[in-house]
Amino acid sequence: MANVTDLQAKYSKLAQEYSKLRAQNQVLKKGVVDEQANSASLKEQLKQRDQSLRKQEQEMDSLSFRNQQLAKRVELLQEELAASEAKGKKGKNKGDSPSQHGLQTQSVFNEDLQKKIEENERLHIQFYEADELHKRQEAELSARLQVLEKDSEQHQAVVDGLTTKYMETIERLQSDKARLEVKAQTLEREAKECRMRTEECQQQLRRCQSELNRQVKQSSSVIQEKVPFNDTKFSDYNSLNVPPHNRRHQLKARDVAGQALAFIQDLVAALLNFHSYTEQRVHIYPLDSSIEPISPLNQKFSQYLHENAAYVRPLEDSFLQLHQSITEDTVTVLETVVKLKSFADNFSTYTHFLQKILPYQLKSLDEECEASLCTAALTAKNHELQSDMKKVTSMFEKLQSYINLLALPSVRQDALPQSSTSAVFTQLAACLHSLHDAIKEMSKHYNQKASLEQELPTVTQKLCTTTECLLGSLGCLTSSTGKIATFFSNNLDFFTSPGYSPRGGTVALNPLQAESMLVNKKRAASYIQAIKKSQPQSVPYREALSNRRVLTSSTESREGLTQQVQQSQEKIARLEQEKEHWLLEAQLGKVRLEKENQRIADLEAQLAAALGGSPDSRTAAVASVLAESHEEAETEQRAAGKETTLCTSLVGMLCTTPSIEHVGDEESREQLIKTHYMARVGELTTQLQISDSKAVHFHSECRALAKRLTIAEKSRETLSEEVKQANQNISRLQDELTTTKRSYEDQLSMMSDHLCSMNETLSKQREEIDTLKLGSKGNAKKNKGR
Repeated sequence: MANVTDLQAKYSKLAQEYSKLRAQNQVLKKGVVDEQANSASLKEQLKQRDQSLRKQEQEMDSLSFRNQQLAKRVELLQEELAASEAKGKKGKNKGDSPSQHGLQTQSVFNEDLQKKIEENERLHIQFYEADELHKRQEAELSARLQVLEKDSEQHQAVVDGLTTKYMETIERLQSDKARLEVKAQTLEREAKECRMRTEECQQQLRRCQSELNRQVKQSSSVIQEKVPFNDTKFSDYNSLNVPPHNRRHQLKARDVAGQALAFIQDLVAALLNFHSYTEQRVHIYPLDSSIEPISPLNQKFSQYLHENAAYVRPLEDSFLQLHQSITEDTVTVLETVVKLKSFADNFSTYTHFLQKILPYQLKSLDEECEASLCTAALTAKNHELQSDMKKVTSMFEKLQSYINLLALPSVRQDALPQSSTSAVFTQLAACLHSLHDAIKEMSKHYNQKASLEQELPTVTQKLCTTTECLLGSLGCLTSSTGKIATFFSNNLDFFTSPGYSPRGGTVALNPLQAESMLVNKKRAASYIQAIKKSQPQSVPYREALSNRRVLTSSTESREGLTQQVQQSQEKIARLEQEKEHWLLEAQLGKVRLEKENQRIADLEAQLAAALGGSPDSRTAAVASVLAESHEEAETEQRAAGKETTLCTSLVGMLCTTPSIEHVGDEESREQLIKTHYMARVGELTTQLQISDSKAVHFHSECRALAKRLTIAEKSRETLSEEVKQANQNISRLQDELTTTKRSYEDQLSMMSDHLCSMNETLSKQREEIDTLKLGSKGNAKKNKGR
């Protein structure tokens, strides 16, 4: 039981680690997907910002060039205006027509100047707005870049922590492997020593058995021929119709009751687990009670299931009292076993509890069928489970009827004839086999239903865990009912044999006769002791009494040696199992370490090849790595199952003291115990190895995800470098823009100077033309005056 408790604790611990790693895996997957989405969005935003930046730079260049042109034009116009005003002052005395021409020219210049000033103001406003927009976008991009750098540092810290954790796990596994190898060698040496001691004890036991059998035969012949018991003081006792006390029957009855108690305890534990996990499932599916309230029907069903211990625990307690009432000094028949009635009452109470919760079970399955995501296959499985539950309940009702019939003789005499008792026991054995078949069928349908539920998109981890626990309890319930049915069939001859019956009659033994038999036993013992004390010299039975003392001492020594041999064999079997278990663990650890190293090398090679290719090839490489790790984990699981099957022959056999009448019973009991413990050990070993293989598979998947995270970090770094290069290009382009602007400004200044010189030349030519015109007019007037 301690080993089973340890294995269950390890299994629960592995399940917790598995759930933690799975949660971390989901977080890592989500982080990788988010980082990929962020990288893609940042690339797109960077492209858009580059395009808008180039466009704004082009607009700024054109606006700057236009501004410079307009500024030069304004200066030129102002100079022309000043020159025209100066000429107007000089030519006031020359007549009215030049002054009018100057005023018209000045008005034209003023209008042109006003338009240019407005256009220049508008261009300044547009330039200022474009500059502010560029500064805001640059600030936003800088803040975004800082946030991404912080996220990158956090992801790097998570990756470093996972790497440290995995390295510590590898070191711990290596140290455990070395320790297990040392322990395996020590256990192997102890097993060899125990095997040698066991062979010596077996030889000694065979010698003692042969000697004791010879002495028993000799003493039996002497007692039957020469030591008849005749009560000369009270002759009426010689003709009493009272059966003799059967000590062998009592020992057999106590042994059978002890085995039945162990099976009942297993059955009670399985029923408690089944009802408890069913209650948990009702709170989770089809509606999760933590999110929304469940239906009133399921609430009532859950309340009834919560009370299951009050109906199941009394079965174990009442049967324990029944086992304690069967001793060597009592008479065990149906008429004297009073505690069987309390067990029958408790079993009837539990059967009524099953009848009470059966409608709620059926309605709960109907609610699951009415769910929106329930498929046709799942609905069919629910209907099959409904029929299975009805069949199991009917089997418990039949068992209740047969147990109540067997308990009636202890309450009312002649309630069950001797001829009917054998038929009741036979029907009870058949009903136990039917119950085992019904529960086995229900377990199979539940497994199929669980497989279908795992394919649903809304299934949660909590529901999967509860379903696995429920399937485990159904497996234990199937195993317990099968063991009880096999045990009852193997001991059916003992149950149907009379055991005690009055001399010369076939009627059943009543409680008064049993009491008389025990009283006569005590009187016979005290009578022989009184004769021995009062007349020690005249007792004719000295030789018989001496042989009896020798036989008693021999029997006690034989029982002591038998117990020692049994203890030695149990210790040898336990040590052999532990040795094989630790050898398998060491081999598995070694194989895992080698495969892990090989997998790491393959992963590095594939990742190196994938980094040189496209993103599609990287994704395909990671997917192939995960598939290979999954296949290797399944291969390890199948190999572990095969190794466990090979070691089933190492359990020691149960050695008991054989008698002439019960050799077949002891052999069947030995085979039953051996089969029970081997099945239990194999089941627990298989569960542990499956958990180990799942943990190894999940560990490899986490390693692959860590690699993918590393690749994502590298791509993020690449994008960061590209962003830096883009910023450098932006600064370089800004420098080029500044240089181009300066060159354009120089060219414009030169062109403006050239235009100014041309305007000055033009104005000089106009002045010369005007001067010549005025001179020609004056000459013409003078000529006319002449």
